[in-house]
Amino acid sequence: MTGFPAYEQGMRGAVRDVLGPERAEFFFDRFLEHFFTADDARFIAGLGCNVVRIPVNYRHLEDDQRPFELKESGFHHLDRAIELLAGQGVRTIIDLHALPGWQNQDWHSDNPTHVAQFWQHPHFQDRVVHLWREIARRYRDNPWVAAYNPVNEPADPTGEVIGPYSRRLVEAIREIDPRHIVVLEGNRYSNDFEVYGDPLPNVVYSHHDYAPPGYVPDGRYPGVAHLTHVWESPDGVGYEHGILLPDQSRDQYFDADVLERTYLKRSEYMLRTGTPVYVGEFNVVFTGDAERDRMRLDLLADQFEIYTRHRANWAFWPYKDIGVAAPLTVDPESAWMRRIRPVLEKKARLGVDLWGGRHDHIQQVMRPLTELFAAEFPDYLPFPFGSEFLIGRLVPQILFAEALLPEFGGLFRGMDESAIDEMMRSFRFDQCRPRQPLVDLLRRACAQPTPV
Repeated sequence: MTGFPAYEQGMRGAVRDVLGPERAEFFFDRFLEHFFTADDARFIAGLGCNVVRIPVNYRHLEDDQRPFELKESGFHHLDRAIELLAGQGVRTIIDLHALPGWQNQDWHSDNPTHVAQFWQHPHFQDRVVHLWREIARRYRDNPWVAAYNPVNEPADPTGEVIGPYSRRLVEAIREIDPRHIVVLEGNRYSNDFEVYGDPLPNVVYSHHDYAPPGYVPDGRYPGVAHLTHVWESPDGVGYEHGILLPDQSRDQYFDADVLERTYLKRSEYMLRTGTPVYVGEFNVVFTGDAERDRMRLDLLADQFEIYTRHRANWAFWPYKDIGVAAPLTVDPESAWMRRIRPVLEKKARLGVDLWGGRHDHIQQVMRPLTELFAAEFPDYLPFPFGSEFLIGRLVPQILFAEALLPEFGGLFRGMDESAIDEMMRSFRFDQCRPRQPLVDLLRRACAQPTPV
């Protein structure tokens, strides 16, 4: 989202190796300080938004070398964002986006591997219970915190740990804070809610509603998209993010009717149990191609219409990035973008990003592997989304991306604090550009009646 390869901790280590510990700390502090200011809070309120979901990496609040000890300094920027938004009448949802041991197999949980170890080790689970008790203690009397979102996109391969653990987590929070809403997401990246059984009191269940034509390369809307997140149920039926594949083909047609059926399928647990429907994330990836980007805006417009008609709550992801999916984008000619452009170009060539990454230039590597797996391991269906997804994760997103980390860190060699601060100002609101069609679409969607 900001241009770095691989995973956050690896990127931080690469920058630290070049700048040293003190200057690296300044580097990341300046990023956070400039990324969200009073101007950003005013802009969000001006769109008509009434809540913002703030993603937090556990590493801001706790250190792996000193588990169970809170880092008070880590709350500074979280408190600052909550207060700035409160000043504009906007509430916040605290989203623990990355957990110790990694709650899913992907880069956005700060996972350098393809294994979610969180579900295997009680140590990691105990640390998160402790962390959420302390977060609840800190914010239990803050009316501007709307909810706690303890685990983003969980992916428990067995499906046996997440249910009991989530109940334990909710109970631990409730011992400290009986009032705030707790948001639980379905297993397998917010798709499978059968792991939960009966709903818990004052708990909202959240699914993520990413439509394939909005992010897969060459997907058209209305039209055909090649599915990448495919899994099989025990009865052998193929699904994409929980949605039945009518003819078991990865190439599926999408239009507004399919989007609505997808939404209703993902919302089935909430509709059946009478709990609120909360779409915690959705977006489209912009490509720079005018026709394709127009189709993706049309897709978003149809999603918003569906959410309004079904009175769903929603949170759009993300707010600000370097031109991938957000309504606010860093200027392509800013100091930050000029500095990281060599790595961005190499990332694009090697297809290392899950969102927007293309494998056109690495087919000499990817095609033989995909064909070999299809021939030799036709029944191999690794969690969470099958072998094609796993090959993409292991080769470009881990192997190639990690090799890029030293190059990324090296981009900042020799920078002093003044130069770092000036570069990080690229993320300030007044230095960014609105993606106006998306801004207008969000404003219209926010103007619709709020679900009860």
